Amino acid sequence: MLAPEGRKILIILMIFTIVCGITGYGFDSSLLKVFYYIFGVFFIFSINFFRDPIRIPPDGEKILVSPADGKVVLVKDVNDEDVGKAIQVSIFLNIFNVHSNKMPIAGHVENVEYKKGDFRAAFDHTASDVNEQTVVVLSHKEKKIKIKQIAGLIARRIHCYAEVGKSFKTGERFGFIMFGSRTDLIVPSDSTINVRVGDKVKGATTIIGQIV
Repeated sequence: MLAPEGRKILIILMIFTIVCGITGYGFDSSLLKVFYYIFGVFFIFSINFFRDPIRIPPDGEKILVSPADGKVVLVKDVNDEDVGKAIQVSIFLNIFNVHSNKMPIAGHVENVEYKKGDFRAAFDHTASDVNEQTVVVLSHKEKKIKIKQIAGLIARRIHCYAEVGKSFKTGERFGFIMFGSRTDLIVPSDSTINVRVGDKVKGATTIIGQIV
């Protein structure tokens, strides 16, 4: 399954690849042959980047699943203005990871805020505060959970489909970040966290932890 966000890019690359291939070999043009291979490589890369496999989350009302594919780069205690005393789990997505974002737990959206900012490398921990991002506050019963979609050095567009008042199921898709990024999950401090720095996780399937 391919992410809908990539359809336009894939169609354009496919057209350029086919046209350059047909004309390049048809007219024996070395330049067009080179472009054929260049566009072909970008087309194959984009198919890989925009893949969006269907994921079935594990059962459990209080289970927290990963909101993204990638590598855990930070687990720390924080004081968050919406969540209060909390634990932040940061996941770095490289260009080879699936880039769709999944809801870590079932709940309804209390707030969605887009923040302009810098485009520092997503593995830089200051990116959580200063980079362009979309912040989603999710309410699960009396608990609040925050998810940050953070742009990276290359990423320049964040797609977020969460809307205030909308309800989501655990593991449900709510967004997509283009080309390398970071996703932060901020949960109440009494939550149990099962991952540590260096762990690789998969969106909607890896159990990050559990809320009380």
